[in-house]
Amino acid sequence: MKIELLAPAGSYEGLIQNLECGADAVYVGGKAFGARAYAQNLSEEQLLQAIDEAHIRNKKIYLTVNTLLKNQELYQKLYDYLIPFYKQGLDAVIVQDIGVLSFVRREFPGMHIHASTQMAVTGPQAAMLLEKNGVNRVVTARELSLEEISSIRRCTNMEIESFVHGALCYSYSGQCLFSSILGGRSGNRGRCAQPCRLPYQVYGKQGKLTKGKEMCPLSPKDMNTIEILPEIIEAGVTSLKIEGRMKQASYAAGVVSIYRKYLDRYFENPQNYRVEKQDKEDLVALFSRGGSCRGYYEIRNGRQMMAFSNEKKTGEVIGEIRKKKEKVKGNLMLSVGKRVTLELEYEGVHVQTESSVVQEARKQPLDEERIRTQMEKTGNTPYEFGALDIQLEGNVFLPMSVLNQLRRDAFEQLQNKIVQHFRREAPVRTKGEMLEDNQPREETFFTASCETMEQAEELMQIPEISGIYCHWDFALKLLEKSCDKEIYMMLPHVIRPGDMQKLSGTIQQAVRAGCRRFLVRNMESAAWMLQHGYGEYCVMDSGMYTFNNESMAFWRQQGIRRFTAPLELNGRELKGRYNKDSEMPVYGYIPMMISAQCVQKNLDACRKNDATLTLKDRYDKEFRVKCYCGFCYNMIYNSLPYGLLKEKQDVKKLGFESLRLNFTLESAGETRKIARDFIQCYQKNVDSCAYILTKGHFRRGVE
Repeated sequence: MKIELLAPAGSYEGLIQNLECGADAVYVGGKAFGARAYAQNLSEEQLLQAIDEAHIRNKKIYLTVNTLLKNQELYQKLYDYLIPFYKQGLDAVIVQDIGVLSFVRREFPGMHIHASTQMAVTGPQAAMLLEKNGVNRVVTARELSLEEISSIRRCTNMEIESFVHGALCYSYSGQCLFSSILGGRSGNRGRCAQPCRLPYQVYGKQGKLTKGKEMCPLSPKDMNTIEILPEIIEAGVTSLKIEGRMKQASYAAGVVSIYRKYLDRYFENPQNYRVEKQDKEDLVALFSRGGSCRGYYEIRNGRQMMAFSNEKKTGEVIGEIRKKKEKVKGNLMLSVGKRVTLELEYEGVHVQTESSVVQEARKQPLDEERIRTQMEKTGNTPYEFGALDIQLEGNVFLPMSVLNQLRRDAFEQLQNKIVQHFRREAPVRTKGEMLEDNQPREETFFTASCETMEQAEELMQIPEISGIYCHWDFALKLLEKSCDKEIYMMLPHVIRPGDMQKLSGTIQQAVRAGCRRFLVRNMESAAWMLQHGYGEYCVMDSGMYTFNNESMAFWRQQGIRRFTAPLELNGRELKGRYNKDSEMPVYGYIPMMISAQCVQKNLDACRKNDATLTLKDRYDKEFRVKCYCGFCYNMIYNSLPYGLLKEKQDVKKLGFESLRLNFTLESAGETRKIARDFIQCYQKNVDSCAYILTKGHFRRGVE
């Protein structure tokens, strides 16, 4: 399988430059639905032209549609946005939203679909599920090791795309609400404000762990894997992705040029792969943030990956950017008394062009050298002759202007024939699954989730709570107790290859003990549960992003029936979402960020047990960080709990199956009081004003 070098483009000029510098494909955003809303994204006209420009070079264009879409956007805007590009021959769309995946697969047959890194695909089960549902390529989570990528390669026939150069997010992509909750700029909607790059003070049991006021404990170095390209390719990666749609075009062109050089060098002589010192220095000079690292390919996490600052160093392109033209085979025939003929062949496409009748020279005939010099002036075209066979019969003569025009006409005909091959007819539009309007529930049912046994014991004493979601460590203990509560199990927020094997016995025991719901937080868990016949027990958590009815329809088709409302939809938008089989969180500390990095390990040491630390920002707001050592990830929670007390009437009108209270950082006493106050408010209209709460996005939403 050919290994693809995939480059970013934040502008039309950058796109063309990357193609010229050796990229096999370019990913780019249009004017809507892209995860880089602040880039110089292409207009419709530019994107249509770019698709043709790529195809005449035997390259590809992938369009980012990698944000979450609301119902109105999905059903009223997406088709009209994509149809011109589909007809032009767009090679693929990159999607985050599972509803967009379903919509594109149905409405645009033949269009390749790439699952964005925003889907946080962390293992083979999720990849197999996506492959079964029409995805052609998976963009792996940045956090995966080479061995974990190999496990996906062994289990699927999909193309695998992985980042090899550029910025690293501190959070698992698609699982960050930090920018969204603090400032309304959602990373899931392409507007991340990068609060992870800001300074914070960190406090643990040992006291202050950070040094200086400007330390940025959540700011990673940029990735640079030029020295381990062979290992990445051998792990099964088929598309090497460079990050940088927000950076200058000269940066991307310089990086592409160097990676092209070494990708070619690897295939020429894989046994003697070596990167020259100057090229390593040039890559760092183009852009660096506290140095560079090899990402997660060789290590799970660690301080060697962290910049601990937001200082950026940029430089001009070092050395000459290597531009490459496409090789064309030509055959020029000049015979006295016959029309001059030029044949061109490129990647299986053949054209033949004729011009004036060749004259017999009265004095000095044209020789092959002069003709060749003239014909090889391919100028601004993306082509050059790899081979040009010139056949002369007799003492031939033609004006140079005739040869020039012949060459121009031939290359124009070649380009037209190439791009026509990619054109598609507009498909007949179908209608998605239409669901009935929500109706208010007569009764308000409550469930609750908890992280500690002490919290669970308090919740067990509250009769109005019908079901309790428990941490996987102690769910079995509660299931063994005789009580009138339904006991459910929460699965980890992040699952990597092999992790579900650790939980499989516990899950099976829980089912035998009567557990009928499992809170699922990531695609790998969902896919594993479906594969093992537990789909009907799954409840998709808010981070699974059922933003639109199409996404819920997808999961229903797989066998999952219950969902949790996303936290980034406001009340009006939730009203337009089908809510009858969903739960609505009305209290809890919102998970702002899930990271493979560990704040405690990076600033202190790995203690090999769960811990809680505190981040303090420049406004003295405090954010708790929980270290989940069993599955090795950190969770950063908002400084204030989210709560909808005054909004109870609006919430009750939305028609949710039940309302959920999420307990994470609270003590046993706080858990008991908060639960009782919320239940009293919703069921008996007893207002409580004793809390300082954030409404999250319930009123303001996100753009």
